[in-house]
Amino acid sequence: MTLPETPLRRLLALAWPVVIARSTQSVIGFSDALMVSPLGEESLAAVTTGAFNTFCLVILPMGTSFILQSFAAQLRGKGDLVTVRRYAWYGLILAVIAGLAAGCAIPLLPFALRRFGYAPGVEHAMGLYMSIRLLSVGAVVGTEALGNWYGGLGNTRVQMVAGATAMVLNVVGCYALIQPRFGLPGYGVAGAGWASVFATWTGFAVVAVTFGRDTLAAPTRAGALRMSEFVRVLRFGVPNGANWFLEFAAFALFVNVVTAHLGTSVLAAFNVVLQINSVSFMPAWGVSTAGSILVGEAIGRGAKNDVWPLVRLTGTVVVGWMVSVGLLYLIAPASLVRMFVSHDGERIVTAGTTMLTLAAVWQLFDGIGLTLSEVLRAAGDTSWTMGARIALAWGVFIPLAWGAVLWRGGGVVTLMLVLIVYIALLAGALALRFASGRWREIELIEPDVSDVVGAA
Repeated sequence: MTLPETPLRRLLALAWPVVIARSTQSVIGFSDALMVSPLGEESLAAVTTGAFNTFCLVILPMGTSFILQSFAAQLRGKGDLVTVRRYAWYGLILAVIAGLAAGCAIPLLPFALRRFGYAPGVEHAMGLYMSIRLLSVGAVVGTEALGNWYGGLGNTRVQMVAGATAMVLNVVGCYALIQPRFGLPGYGVAGAGWASVFATWTGFAVVAVTFGRDTLAAPTRAGALRMSEFVRVLRFGVPNGANWFLEFAAFALFVNVVTAHLGTSVLAAFNVVLQINSVSFMPAWGVSTAGSILVGEAIGRGAKNDVWPLVRLTGTVVVGWMVSVGLLYLIAPASLVRMFVSHDGERIVTAGTTMLTLAAVWQLFDGIGLTLSEVLRAAGDTSWTMGARIALAWGVFIPLAWGAVLWRGGGVVTLMLVLIVYIALLAGALALRFASGRWREIELIEPDVSDVVGAA
């Protein structure tokens, strides 16, 4: 007996592969931190902060590629499966550009890191780690581009397989390369970097081979690429990437200057908390992404009144998950932090326990903001969200953190309260934007696309 397909069943069917794919990313960061932690406080701070900084650099092209899911979902809802094939190629073009730009940035790393005032050992190790990790940027963006494109078509399993492949290889690589094993001398933080690079490129190979096979098997061809379509991808995609990039840039300043001002132990503890928090964030992001696919399909077929029930359903699942994880933070914060800390890291445990306890507070707001951010992106409402994130991140978050910690001498509790205020304000702004209904007026795909296809 086949159970009837309900909105919740559709959401979960789309979501679970995305949840696994996003969770594999958190496992990669988790394993890097866990296996580097025996090397000491400086190595842990270098790898966790270096991974975060690398993500900040890649988030602009990666965030831009997320819009491919919105295009694919709306074109699928519209029934135009010929035009949609071209958008995968636009994503691969973005990946090539991103990879070349990252390669050019590597020589600039020593100069950039010197500006932040890290301890000499942390600065050296972080520069080494990041110079290696940047070699994988093209693969990261390519995997996201094709993975989001497939997701918009309702196939979320491709990115899951790629992510699982990368996760397994990264864990194995870290185990083999960080410390002396299997006759190898042990490469420390460099080993962690190379393990991630190899795993990431292998994950991209999985999704690229799948795309190549499907392209050859397609009954009709996509036709010549069109500059107008690629420009449209950039028009809606770059604001989406920019709002991620500029928000993460503000967060990077918060981590590298405000948090680092409190010492290496606090810096390491905060990045451990971020790794732990990815356990709640990545699955929630996966469910939100699945909800945005359904929203894009509804908009593509002209059923905009179906959007709110889908948003309400997605938000309920996301918030329910994040609040549950937040309760775990309240129950056993010290035990969670200790997993990352060597025997002489009690200062990290003390700071991390306070941070993780307070992190439980922002789970509700983060769940609401994450759901609405993905929904607005699915509708093509990327420029407004970019403006809101920039205004709050640089007009409220950074000045408040700077004043409260650097000028007023606040400590760990103050640091976390500033972050909670920012996340709550962002969730409120996104809620007001969605409630305004302005997203209904946005035309993401070209208005004449049906005419062009019909004429062909």
